[in-house]
Amino acid sequence: MKGHNKNQHFQPERRRLLVVAIAGLILGVVVTSGLIRSAESTFFCSLARSKARAAAEYSATPIQLRAILHYATSKIVPQQSFGEVSVSFNVLEEISPCNFLVFGLGFDSLMWISLNPHGTTLFLENDPQWVQTVLKDEPNLNAHIIRYRTQLKESDDLLSTYKTEPLCAPSKAYLRGNQQCKLALESLPEEVYEKEWDMIMIDAPHGYTSEEPGRMGPIFSAAVMARQRKGSGVTHVFLHNVDRKVEKGYAAEFLCMKYLKKAAGRLWHFEIPSAMNRTGNEDGADSFC
Repeated sequence: MKGHNKNQHFQPERRRLLVVAIAGLILGVVVTSGLIRSAESTFFCSLARSKARAAAEYSATPIQLRAILHYATSKIVPQQSFGEVSVSFNVLEEISPCNFLVFGLGFDSLMWISLNPHGTTLFLENDPQWVQTVLKDEPNLNAHIIRYRTQLKESDDLLSTYKTEPLCAPSKAYLRGNQQCKLALESLPEEVYEKEWDMIMIDAPHGYTSEEPGRMGPIFSAAVMARQRKGSGVTHVFLHNVDRKVEKGYAAEFLCMKYLKKAAGRLWHFEIPSAMNRTGNEDGADSFC
């Protein structure tokens, strides 16, 4: 997701098409929401009156209008493809307004908040300089700087040894203050711990070189959040860059392939039930899956 990834290159024609498509997605949400509000209040009215009221009640939020203008005129587009973005869009269209937690801050951040205009969208980023760069142009984004305790070079060892730490076990794992389990994101902003997240997007941190944090912590922590959900429904978890070894291996271990709902390009969408809503052997103490 992060806009300063090295491999973000687009051909001009493809870039223009993607910009138009993203602007179209946002515009579709705006128009549809206006029409739905109108339909609910004009059930017994004539067709002509319904159309008039639809036009009168149509209103976009300032952030949606800003996003449409931005993506319609920008040469810089999100890293995810249209097909990948559409997977998350389809879920947002169904459950928004919702609580949406995003690991990573980048050129798609304005798009995400515009697609969830009346919900809570929170961004977590570990690069302070990049946060300043993005917020300079988009100061209304709700973004926090966080730190990671892992490095990509530890991924194999952590995956093979995490079961030896009791507080990493699915039946005992927690996040806030969990110093013993290195995969747990133990020092996130309080807002993260206080909310139940309906959607979690994992598109950061970087995971290209051995010294970078990798996405082991966010994947494990998303699984813990989903298992501990007390509200109704599932937790939608979206993981990008599943073509890479770490993302694919950690997804299989913690997000569980049986919960994989949709795959598009390099994005996987999981629907993870809470532990209390699982049946049979699904709630085993030694396995997330």
